[in-house]
Amino acid sequence: MWKPPERIKYEVPSQHWPTVEQAAESMLFSPVELGRTSLRQRTWVPAMVPWRSNEAGEVTTDVLQWYERFAQGKPGALVIEATGIRNTASGPLLRIGDDRYIPGLQQLVETVRLASDGQTKVFIQLIDFLSIRRRPDKEKYLNLYLEITPAHRQAIDQLHVSEEDIRQILCGLELDELEQVLTVKEWEDLQAGYRERVTDVHLPQIKSLPEVLPALFADAAHRAEQAGFDGVELHYAHAYTMASFLSATNTRKDGYGGTQEERVRLPLEVYAAVREKTSPTFAVGCRFLSDEIIQHGSGLDDACYFADQFAAAGMDFLSLSRGGKFDDAQQPKVGWAAYPYTGRSGYECMPGYISDEQGPFGRNVAPVAAIRRSLRQNGHDTPVVVAGGQFAFNQAEDVLQQGNADVVGFARQALADPDWFEKVRLGCGDEVRLCRYSNYCEGLDQKHKQVTCELWDREERDAPGISLSTDAKRRLIAPAWLRPQDSSN
Repeated sequence: MWKPPERIKYEVPSQHWPTVEQAAESMLFSPVELGRTSLRQRTWVPAMVPWRSNEAGEVTTDVLQWYERFAQGKPGALVIEATGIRNTASGPLLRIGDDRYIPGLQQLVETVRLASDGQTKVFIQLIDFLSIRRRPDKEKYLNLYLEITPAHRQAIDQLHVSEEDIRQILCGLELDELEQVLTVKEWEDLQAGYRERVTDVHLPQIKSLPEVLPALFADAAHRAEQAGFDGVELHYAHAYTMASFLSATNTRKDGYGGTQEERVRLPLEVYAAVREKTSPTFAVGCRFLSDEIIQHGSGLDDACYFADQFAAAGMDFLSLSRGGKFDDAQQPKVGWAAYPYTGRSGYECMPGYISDEQGPFGRNVAPVAAIRRSLRQNGHDTPVVVAGGQFAFNQAEDVLQQGNADVVGFARQALADPDWFEKVRLGCGDEVRLCRYSNYCEGLDQKHKQVTCELWDREERDAPGISLSTDAKRRLIAPAWLRPQDSSN
């Protein structure tokens, strides 16, 4: 994982927590409107992939328990993990690409509503992603995957030997020699694993994305509304399909790449299709990037432009993240897939306690504040959600009071303590389990292991009814909190 060269170690500072009365008078615990949907408080649990589904992408018991535990903390909104809009295999990640998923998702919604006493609005994040493969070993790639071309023959001066002989010769080359023979794309496929890009328009499935995606997203959103969700968050962030269309690295020549206007075209068409197929009371917003943090990538000016376009189109909320790209990801091990949170852009998405002079807390606040100011100057009152290194009441309250955002997202902090919201609201802030920002959870995600938090996953593993990880070493949900009213019984 990339870390800032300064390597300054930070600890989460001690906090002064509000009383019940102070919390009740705060902006953080005041309502906010997202279109026609109202949140009881301005707190938000962003989408996080926990690896709790199965190979069919279904809602499992582990999925229900995971979101039930977050709902017990009664945040204003809970966003269900990135959920695939296609009816294709994608490992143990939730899917919504077919009507058969509706009953399970309906049970998930009901579970959240019951656990939160109806206090939490539940959204689901809709995602599309392109094909990516694990990094192959040299011989496997050269013998099975590489398509031998005349250019290869010419590069090694073997124009008339068999293809099998060409592969044997290539296998015998040193890596520096092989790099001179392969194309840039072939070399990358060998070194990092094959990965599709939105600019691979020579591939029919990539060329047709603008024709295919609006209907796929719209159908998925319709299923989400049928399942009872309060809204959807369109995933336009990080390393995935829609974010790649928004990226300044998108050089498509078909009207869907190049200028800002062309890059935002498909995201707007997707939103329009979703809005048309859902009811007016169903919230529709998106998550996108304040900055890609990559060379030649989109920056804050792009984000301000996109935000203005999304708001003008009528989106009900805009949720901002940053970074998390494949472009600067570290080379994966052989047999592993590239992980978009290992480079500098990944650090900016999930900054850890080893940081620079700015520190790991609230690094996304200033750019999000600039985006929100731009929106207001252009006459848009669309609510803006900020996330990234948020852990404290005063920190979040200052963000709101200063007009830097309208809603505050707590991701890793909510994972560390799902009861943060109720503990703070009820004047029990001293009982909050504060995230250390060690990114232990991120390490599990990278390995596609069930995500847990090091602050609680070894506690009371032998207690009755505790679900354990597949290796039986970790509990899968945080211990229950004994609320003040419970302790008096």
